[in-house]
Amino acid sequence: MIHSIDYQTRLSPGGHWSLRLKRGTVLRLTDLDGGANVGMLFYNPENLLERYNAPDTLKCQHTFRITKGHCLYSDMGRIFASVVDDSMGWHDSVCGNSHAQQVASRWGKRDYQNARNEWHQNGTDAFLVELAKYGLGRADLASNLNWFSKVATDAVGNMRLVPGASPAGSQVTLRFEMDTLVLLHACPHPLNPADSYPARAVGIELGLALPVAADDPCLNLCDENRRGFANNALYYLGADHHYPQPVPAALANLQPDQE
Repeated sequence: MIHSIDYQTRLSPGGHWSLRLKRGTVLRLTDLDGGANVGMLFYNPENLLERYNAPDTLKCQHTFRITKGHCLYSDMGRIFASVVDDSMGWHDSVCGNSHAQQVASRWGKRDYQNARNEWHQNGTDAFLVELAKYGLGRADLASNLNWFSKVATDAVGNMRLVPGASPAGSQVTLRFEMDTLVLLHACPHPLNPADSYPARAVGIELGLALPVAADDPCLNLCDENRRGFANNALYYLGADHHYPQPVPAALANLQPDQE
C-alpha cells in the first residue's frame, strides 16, 4: 500500500495543523503514548464548498465505525481518502468536537499566553484557526473524524468513550484518492472523562502510495466504493494533470453517481 515515507513530524498535545495532500500520497498517524485523539476534516482545495461528509461515509458502507477498508467520502459522492491500514480497528465519526466551554468546565481554562504548551486547547477552536487560513469559518465546520477514539453505546443509545482502546503505537494509514486539504488537531475527544487534560502527542508520516490495484480492499468493499472511485476518475478526466494510475478494470462497467 505504501511506496515510500518521505516526511515525518510530530503533532504536539492540543496542537493543530493543515496541509494540502496530493492524490496518490499517504498519511500515517501514530498514537505515540496511547489514548490520543486526532480530529480531522477534509476539503477540496479546488472547491472549498466540497468537504467531508460523515453521514454518506457511514451509510454507504453500512457501518458506525471507521477502520481498514473504508473510504472517506465528500458531499459530492467522491472519495477523499481510503483507510489502507489500521492496527486499532475502530475510529469515531459521529461524536464531533470538544469546545471551549466544555474543556474549561472539565479541566479548567488555560490559554497559550499564560500556560504556553500546558494550555487547554479545544477541537472547535483548533479547527477554526486552521479554517481561517483558507478564508473559511464556523459555517464551514462539518462533522469530523476522531482517530484513535472508540465509542460504545448502551442499551438505550447513550455513548461513552472506551478507555484504553488505543494503546501506544497504534497506527492508521490513509491513501488519498483526491487532492485534499487536510485539517487536523490533537485535542481531546468530547466524551473523554479523564480527571486531567489528556495531553497526547501524535506522530505523522507522509509519503507515496502504491497504485490502486484491481483487488484493492477499499475499492472492493462494496458497490458504493467502486462508484466512488469511478466518480473520482470522471472528476480528473480532462484535468491538466493525468490520473496517476490506470483506472482498475473493476470500474469499467460502473456508472458514476449522477446526484
